[in-house]
Order: sequence, then C-alpha cells, then structure tokens
Amino acid sequence: MVPLQFGLTGLAAAIAGILFTVFLFVAGFLAVLLIGKVVAIPAVERTLRSRGFDEAVLSLGSSVANAVVWVAAVAIGFTIAGYGAFLSAFAVFGGALALAVGFAAQDLIGNFVAGVFILKDKPFEVGDWIEWNGNAGRVEDIDLRVSRVRTFDNERVTVPNGDLANNAVTNPVAYETLRQKFVFGIGYDDDIDEATDIIVDEAAEHDEILDDPAPSVRLTELGDSAVGLQARIWIADPDRGDFVRVRSEYVTAVKEAFDDAGIDMPYVHRQLTGSVEVVETVADDE
Repeated sequence: MVPLQFGLTGLAAAIAGILFTVFLFVAGFLAVLLIGKVVAIPAVERTLRSRGFDEAVLSLGSSVANAVVWVAAVAIGFTIAGYGAFLSAFAVFGGALALAVGFAAQDLIGNFVAGVFILKDKPFEVGDWIEWNGNAGRVEDIDLRVSRVRTFDNERVTVPNGDLANNAVTNPVAYETLRQKFVFGIGYDDDIDEATDIIVDEAAEHDEILDDPAPSVRLTELGDSAVGLQARIWIADPDRGDFVRVRSEYVTAVKEAFDDAGIDMPYVHRQLTGSVEVVETVADDE
C-alpha cells in the first residue's frame, strides 16, 4: 500500500510540474503577445506613417511586426517555462534555414527592398511616364517586387524594382512644365531672321504651348546642306497633355509656314561625278 501511495504522490507531483510549466509558458506567451499587440505594433505603424511611407509599406511593416511579436512570444514562453536549451537549438536550425533561403532568393529580396524605397522616395508615381535603359512608358502599378509600365505601343512591361532603383530613371513629368526641342534645317541662302520669326510666331499661335517661359530659337549647327535652328518650347501639364501631338502639330505648322515664305528645308543629297569605263571582251570560238 505504501509503494502505491508514493507512486500516486509522484504522479501527482509530475502532473503538477507539467501544469506549472504549461502555466509559465502560457503566461509568458500571453504577456508578450498582449504587449506586442497593444504597444509594439501600433508604435511601428505610427513611426512608418510619420515618415510618410506608402500604405503598401505600412501594411508590410504591420505584418512583419506582427510576425516578430508572435515569434518573440513563443520564444519568451519557452524560456520562462525552462526550455531555453530547446529554443537555442531551434534558433540555430532556423538561422541556418534562413541563411539558405536568403542566398537562394537574394534577387527576390533585393527587388522587394527596392520596392520599399521606391514607394518611400517616390522617384515616380502611378500615371507618370518614365524612361530607363532605353525604354519608356507610363507607370500603371507599383508593387513591392515589380512595377508595371505600359509602353506607347500599348504593351505592358513588368520591370523588377531592382532595375528601376539601381539605374537612372528619367521622369519628364515630375514638374508642372516640360520643355521640348526640335531642330529645323533651312538652306544657306535663306534668311535666318525670317525663319526664326516664323518658328516663334507658330509657337505663339498654338494654344498648348506656353508664352511663359517664352519660345526661343538658337542656331545650333552648320550642316553639310542645312543651317540648324533649334526651337525650344514649353508645354504645361505634360502628364495630362499629349506632348507628342503638340510637337507634331507645331512642326507641321512651321513646315507649312516655311513653304509659304519660300524657305527651303534641304535634305542631304549626293552627286556622283566621274566616268565609267566599259571593257568589252570577246570569247574565243573553239
């Protein structure tokens, strides 16, 4: 009877020990989780919002902070319950696994980080048309990993954010106005002042070309067959205006005015001189 009593006592003690360990784990887990949910995660969100981050970055930061809080709650729960050695072994394994995944997905992670900086720094926004690495188009969407650009041929280009963050990107619509340049070639015998007046007058006649800054003309080149006059015009609201259409209409108007004024727009031509010698050969009859 005595051994049975001691056995029951030992079993009860073991159960009590297990329950106490579970209690410590649950208490530590819930305490850290509660502090994280009430204090840490809102603090991260406030910090990101105060720094002007995009909603996508705010959502990402909140998700990462939430994951960190859960991992910390589990880790502290195990530590308080007396399973620190188990947790250390698991941490070593998890660190090795994270290192392997990091090497395998370094390009993906790089694009991800680049997307965060693009959303934060805003070198361009949805609706802007940009130029990069010889490509150009209008930005349709900016994701954390890629940006989607529609070309002027109505093609969609999916660009990794790393390409846009690590290379020069031209944003012609970052400001309220855009300057356009075009070189008109006139003949060497034509009146430069008259041609300049026509170029300026046609710019003033177009409703979508600004008067301030005023259009200007500069002689920029003396070519093989033409004198180059570079027109510089300014267009308002380039993100909404069709700058290609405006430039086309303007160049057409100048060309027609040149024709009416008798101003030539010469093109390069080549003249071959000399003689051709023809040698007649007679085949031998067999």
